[in-house]
Amino acid sequence: MIARRTFAALLAFCAITAVVVPRTFAQDKSIVVASTTSTQDSGLFEYLLPLFKKKTGITVKVIAQGTGQALDTGRRGDADVVFVHAKAQEEKFLSEGQGVKRFPVMYNDFVLIGPNSDPAGIKGMKDVAKAFKVLHDKKQSFISRGDRSGTHSAELRLWKAAGIDIAKDHGPWYKAIGQGMGAALNTAQASNSYVLSDRGTWIHFKNKSDLQILVAGDRRMFNQYGVMLVNPAKHPNVKKELGQQFIDYLVSPKGQKDIANYTINGQQLFYPDASDPSA
Repeated sequence: MIARRTFAALLAFCAITAVVVPRTFAQDKSIVVASTTSTQDSGLFEYLLPLFKKKTGITVKVIAQGTGQALDTGRRGDADVVFVHAKAQEEKFLSEGQGVKRFPVMYNDFVLIGPNSDPAGIKGMKDVAKAFKVLHDKKQSFISRGDRSGTHSAELRLWKAAGIDIAKDHGPWYKAIGQGMGAALNTAQASNSYVLSDRGTWIHFKNKSDLQILVAGDRRMFNQYGVMLVNPAKHPNVKKELGQQFIDYLVSPKGQKDIANYTINGQQLFYPDASDPSA
C-alpha cells in the first residue's frame, strides 16, 4: 500500500512539474517596456513586437504613457526598458543613475495640425514659432497633451520660442487634457482645434475628418527617440539580459530595417538612426 501511494504521489508530482515548469518559464521570458504613447498609437509596436518575438521568443508588455510618466515608471523599477522621445529628460534619467546607457533608435518629426478652414491663417508657414504666436494672438482653440510627454515638452519649447510663457499667458482657448496623442487628436477633431502631433501617430490616426497638417518642416520640429535599460543595480528585479536583447534588436541592422519598413499607405512613419552617435 505504501509503495502504491508513493508511486501515485510521484506520478502527481511529475504531472504538476510537466505543467507548471514550462508555464513559469514562458512567463519569465517577457519584459515590460515603458514607452511614449506615439510608439503605440502609431501602430509601430503592433507591427514590430511580433517580429521581435518570432526572432527571440521574448514577449514585450508595453506600458504606453507620456515620456515623463514612462521615465517615472522606470524610476520606480516597474519596467525593464524605457523607449521615449525627450532627449533632455532621458539624459537626466541617466545622470540620476536610473538608466544604464541611452541608444538612439529612430526619428520623425512633429507636425502642427488644424482644421481645413484654418481660421488662424497659418497654413504653409515655415516658421513654427511664428505660427504658435499667431495662434496665441488670435486666441485660437488649441489642444495640449498636458501630460509631460515628449510631445508636450516639444510644444512647451515652441511656445517659448514664440516668446510666450504659456503657463502664465493662456485662457479658455488653451485646453490641456492630460491624455495621450490619440485622445488629443480626437479632441482637436471634435472641437475644430489646433494641436501638435508626432507625424507617426498622425499618419496612423483614422479620425482625421477635416483636420490636416498646416505647418511642418521647421528644424525645431525634429523628433528623436531613444531607448535605455533600467539600471538593475538600482532595481534588482529588472530583467537585464532580456531587456538588453530588445535594445540590441532595435539598434541592430535587422531591427533598423524592420523600423524603416513600417509604412502606411506608402508613407514611412519612422526613420532609423542608431548609427548616429549624436542623435
